[in-house]
Parts: sequence; C-alpha cells; structure tokens
Amino acid sequence: MTTETDDLRLAADFAPAGEADWRKLVDGVLKGAAFEKLVGKTYDGLEIQPIYPRAKHAAPVAGRAPSAPWQIMQRVDHPDPAKANAQALIDLENGATGLSLVFAGSNAAHGFGLAANANAVARALDGVHLDAAIAIELQLGDSLSPASLVADIVKQRGITAAACDIRFGLDPIGDAAVRGASTHDASTLGGNSGALVRQLHEAGFKGPFFAADGRVVHDAGGSEAQELAFVLASGVAYLRALEAEGIALETARGMIYGRLAADTDQFLTLAKFRSLRRLWARVEEACGLAPKPLFISGETAWRMLTRRDPYVNMLRATIAVFAAGLGGANAVTVLPHTTALGLPDAFARRVARNTQLVLLEESNLARVADPAAGAGGVEALTSGLCSAAWALFQEIEKAGGVGAALQTGLIQSKVAAVKTVRDANIARRRDVLTGASEFPNLNEAAVAVEALAPVAPQPIDKASLTFAALAPIRLADGFEKLRDRSDALLERQGQRPSVFLANLGTAADFTARATFARSFFEAGGIAAIDGQGGADPAALADAYRASGAAIACLCSSDKVYADAAVPAAKALQAAGARHIYLAGRGGEQEAALREAGIGSFVFAGGDALKTLADAYAHLESA
Repeated sequence: MTTETDDLRLAADFAPAGEADWRKLVDGVLKGAAFEKLVGKTYDGLEIQPIYPRAKHAAPVAGRAPSAPWQIMQRVDHPDPAKANAQALIDLENGATGLSLVFAGSNAAHGFGLAANANAVARALDGVHLDAAIAIELQLGDSLSPASLVADIVKQRGITAAACDIRFGLDPIGDAAVRGASTHDASTLGGNSGALVRQLHEAGFKGPFFAADGRVVHDAGGSEAQELAFVLASGVAYLRALEAEGIALETARGMIYGRLAADTDQFLTLAKFRSLRRLWARVEEACGLAPKPLFISGETAWRMLTRRDPYVNMLRATIAVFAAGLGGANAVTVLPHTTALGLPDAFARRVARNTQLVLLEESNLARVADPAAGAGGVEALTSGLCSAAWALFQEIEKAGGVGAALQTGLIQSKVAAVKTVRDANIARRRDVLTGASEFPNLNEAAVAVEALAPVAPQPIDKASLTFAALAPIRLADGFEKLRDRSDALLERQGQRPSVFLANLGTAADFTARATFARSFFEAGGIAAIDGQGGADPAALADAYRASGAAIACLCSSDKVYADAAVPAAKALQAAGARHIYLAGRGGEQEAALREAGIGSFVFAGGDALKTLADAYAHLESA
C-alpha cells in the first residue's frame, strides 16, 4: 500500500549518505589536520562532536503537561511598593501570567527589591487576585518573614490557601552561599525554615515552599554540572529538613522546586533543564519514591548581561528563553535588558514580557513536549551533564552535605577553578561578548533606567558560620571597566584615547586586519583612527602626527609586512609614537620587528584585556 507522502520523500533522488561519507568530505577540508580540531569542550570537560547520529530509543523527559505553556513571570522589584504594584498590574494586564516578588537583599535582587514588611507586601499586591490563575513566586533574602506576610494577606482576604499558586521561595542555603555567612551552623543551614513550611502546609498552601537555586553557582561563574549538583545538594538538604519535621518524603518532595539560570549557550541550557529532571528523578528513586516531574523555574542569566550595547541583551534573553522553554521549564523570568545598568523602566519591562509572549503565542514553542528528545547532540549533552553533576553531588554528600561543603570551601574551589578558565577565555575573546569584547560601539546612546541607586545587602549580624562567598559576577565586567576608563578621559579631556591604524599597502592588503584591530582596541574604549594606506614611511609618519593619537598599530598582510613593516615602524617611532603594535603574529620576522620599534602584537587568541590595560599605561606615560 502506498500513500500520498511516498511520492514526497525528501532526498529520494539522492544516494543515501552515512557518517563515513561525511568524514571523507571533512578530511578533504582539514587537509591533514587532526579531526579533534572540530571537537569542542564544555567547562565540565564534556566533548561536543561536530555531528551526531539520531539517538535511537530516546524517550521524552517528562516535564510540563503536553502543550501547556510555561508561566510568564515578571519581576516585581521596585523599592516603592506603590510603583511596584502599578508595574505588576500593567504586567498582568498585558500578558504576564505570574509575578516574581523580589525582596531587598535576596540572592538575585541586584541592589533593589521590596522591603520585608507587612505594609510593603500588602501594597505591592493590592488589586492582584491571588486566587486567580496567577502564579506568585517569592525571592527571599536572609529574612523568611515575607513568606508569612504573604500567607497573612491570603488569610485576611478570605481566600482559600489551596486556591493560590504560590511558590514561597525559601532558600536559606542559597542565601548563605551568596553572603558567605549564616546565623546557623553547617548542619542546620535551613534554620527554622522546615517548621515554617510545616505551618504553611498545615494552613492549606500547596507550595512548593523550598527553592533549590542553581543561579547561585551560575552567577558566580560556575559550570552547568556544578549548578546542577548544587541544586541537588540543596534539594536533598531541604528534604532532610522536612523529614526532621515529621513530613513524609512522598509529601516533602512536592514541597521543593528547582531554579536554574538560562543563558546564551542554547544547547547546554536546553540539556541542563532536561538533566535536572532526570537527576531529581534519581534522587526520588533513591528515596524509594516513584518519580514525579520536578517543577523548574528558570531565569535569564545575570552574568551574561552587559552594560554596554544593552540592546544585545534582548537577543541573549530570547535565546535563553527559547532554550529554557524547550528544555521543559515550568516558569521563566526574563531579566530586562537594562538590568545591569539599574532598575528597568517601563519599556525594558515590556520588552522582557513580550520576549516570552512572542515565543509562546507566535512561535508556539510549547506545542511539542520535549522537542529535543532523540536529537543526538542534545541527548549526549544531557547524559554527560547528568553523569558529571551526579559525581559532584556525591562528592558534596561525602563531605557531609551542602552546608559542610560550603564551610570547607569544596564548592567554592570548584567554581573558582572554572571561573579562572572562563576569565581567561573571555580575556582572549574566545568566549565572545557581543557589544563588549567584540563589535563595540563607542558612540552608543545612553539608555534610560529608573533614577534609583542600588543598595548593597546588609551584612548578617552575629554570624555563627562564615566561609568564602559565591559572589555574583558579570562576564563583561573587565572590558566594561576599560570602557569606563575611556569615558572618564572623554569627560575630563574632551576626547577619548585613540590609536592610529597605520594601514600598509592597498585596501585588499589591510582591510581584514584593520577591521580586527579596530574591534580589538575599541573593545577597551580606545578609538581607532584609520590611515589611508600606502607604503611610503614618510607619508605614514605625517598621517600619524596629524591623527593626534599617542599609539599606533600596523595593519596589513604578512606579505606586505615582509617588506614594509620595519621601515614603517621606524618612521612611526621617529614620529613620536609611544608604543607601536602590529596586527598579527611576528613569526620569523618578530626579532627584526621588535628591533624596529614594534612593542606588541595583537592577534586572535591573545590576552586582549592585558594588552588593552597595558595600552592605557602607554597612553598615560607622558
């Protein structure tokens, strides 16, 4: 029996091709280079092959209900509760299906947030129908009181607790990890939170109550497996706290949910969300329970945000939401694109909200459950992350649990090791930060944010436990500090520091390296002034003097450098250049080039942050 589709088979007129055929073509392109050149690695050491076959017999990872959208959460973090309330109502009227109440001093408050008092909470929730199909998520700091305050508001309004969809967000472990201190010892980091959960549960709230928050590790520069292991270790610690309160594990596991950061590595983010479900199912099985899907809340990553060219953050958020949604997140919060600059205004909040609405309503991303199931690359990453995270989780457990592992610095040392490698890759621009380390715009217009200064969280009084904090970072910070330095010079002197691009030969010779050099120097705030090209050293020296730049960079092809670089460098040195760079590597000519006056070479893979910092030293040497 034939069907209509038998006549429409894709590639039916082509001979079948297999991996061997593909490898033959690849070997022709590599021209003798090792195939391993095409194999990437994650910060957990997982190999990423250039091509994968289909993963046969792979089953979808159970997550959201089929075709169910994730909750579109919107941050409520304005310190003025009246303004926070106005923002919340606008968000709910325009597509948000949940509110994330961020309290001052919480793990991800970033200097803003609601005050933890009854008046502030009541005012922020004025007009919000807590018994409607609106999700509420709390992001708490060291104070657990907002959880009780929200519960009191529900009672005062005469609402049935079970009718509310409230995730209370208790996370004393994550709070202690970020602060590096706790009023409790390592074995009781949860404090009295287990008792509070019991009270809320007995009042009729269905939860979940505890948040096992991986953002703590992600914000500090950790890897995906480290983030997952921290979530597992925190979740198990909360299970123990609930069990100590006499709550059966069958009930306790539904009182815990996970939080993960979503960033621009689309496939790793997607695999990370899938992995957490598999890992938590393994924890449940170890507890003698039949696995049930864990509720996972995702938030776009703080560390990926840039203060420079912040509109690129819109693209970053879109990729992150896409990955988290396809990875099975139950709820997603988008950090507005101006968050790194200050408290976002109405426009930034609208864009954050609409990012999710477009992906859900127009792209229909929630229509297919676990669409990555069976994709060889994603399945391999998922399995690899599960193995790496489980091994680290076991190491944490052997150390005495997450509290003891924080106290001894086990977790912090592993995160710091990854951060060191990550920092080096950012400095060398191997990890690209568009708008910051690559494709900078020195003439970008200022972006509006609310006129409020961020407030640092208060230190914990009488801490009985202290250790190294997992402090949040932003990856672009090193380049942005150089840009700040440029801005300060512009304000004081009326012009930015500059470099003269001494282009040699024709446009065909110098354009590629001049383009590279422009991006390289302007990533550090040093404006590039283009030379016209040519090979006459005297004309080059005159153009350099006319530019007003203090430093210069030769730009051309290796072929032109062989004949023209030495006389050009000598002419620039005689013309007063404080430091001369060459775009490219010195190669066999390096000794002669250095003798002629070239002090540094700029090339792909070089330490851009160090070279740019040294450039400022040369610029300020007069």
